[in-house]
Amino acid sequence: MTELLAERGHVFALTGAALIALGFYGFMAQRAVIRRLISFNVIGSGVFLLFGGTGYSAAGVDPVPQALIITGIVVALALTAFAAALAVRLAQGGDRDDGTDDGEAGP
Repeated sequence: MTELLAERGHVFALTGAALIALGFYGFMAQRAVIRRLISFNVIGSGVFLLFGGTGYSAAGVDPVPQALIITGIVVALALTAFAAALAVRLAQGGDRDDGTDDGEAGP
């Protein structure tokens, strides 16, 4: 049973490394903001999977990496929502603001 856990950890780690490589390629190959955001999320998923694969050992599963992964997923979700909002604002484009009010003259 302990060999199966060690094997599973290796599979998770290798899959995580493959996701990181795939996301990095997607990030470098794409110019669209949304596609880069998706590639960045794939990189993050690979990091979480790689980190989770290191939590497996013969003694059992370590709960500390699991807690850090869950926290990282929540932070990644919040940052993804923020980046998506910025991408939408960037796509609108026409509403440029120079920081002055319409009724005021600049300095």
